[in-house]
Amino acid sequence: MESDTNDHLKHAERFARGLTTPVFVIDPDGNVLYYNEAAGNILGRNFADTGQISASAWTRIFLPTDESENPLLPDSLPLMIALQDLKPNYGTMWIRGFDNVRRHIGVTAFPIMESTGVLIGAMAIYWELDDR
Repeated sequence: MESDTNDHLKHAERFARGLTTPVFVIDPDGNVLYYNEAAGNILGRNFADTGQISASAWTRIFLPTDESENPLLPDSLPLMIALQDLKPNYGTMWIRGFDNVRRHIGVTAFPIMESTGVLIGAMAIYWELDDR
């Protein structure tokens, strides 16, 4: 079963790799398994330089906040809600990238389920919002 799960997540990674839209792929525990080049442009560092990131680390590294800079709890982030509720979720937030630049982003996240209904991870597609 673990092999099937890994294979499915590898397919999700290959899918994300081919997109020009920023994408995160996480496992069922919320650990970042992969993010594509477009995501690296927003995060301020490429995946090749960071590798996989634990759930507790990425929620601290990117310091997700609301517009008043109030910290957002990890469980309130669209990606974590998609994992917990097993349904798509959307939200906006501010993050601070590895380059220390604060960016406003929109995020759509959804769970990745096997055909048997087993949760194997989640994917987030996000983009920088124009605040002009």
